[in-house]
Amino acid sequence: MKEFKKFKRTEIAEMREVIQSDITEFHNVGAIIIPSDLGDWKHPIKVSISDADLLNNSPKIGDMIARNPKNHFDQWLVAEEYFKDNFEQYKKK
Repeated sequence: MKEFKKFKRTEIAEMREVIQSDITEFHNVGAIIIPSDLGDWKHPIKVSISDADLLNNSPKIGDMIARNPKNHFDQWLVAEEYFKDNFEQYKKK
């Protein structure tokens, strides 16, 4: 098996909080679906949620939704504990 290595992030992460309407949508349709940056539902984005996060009762308030800054269609859930351990809000100098 290939060994895991440690890497440090070199870019700013783009994230937003999970809100109650995200959780409601997840319970109603089984996914968090959001409109794209195009401002319509022609290209909806499905937020990826790992099996491990689902087993830990995510999505929930405190979790974050991250997106790839170079491809806004690529979005995933970040669990609250992981977020708190690994991120702090960027403050432009």
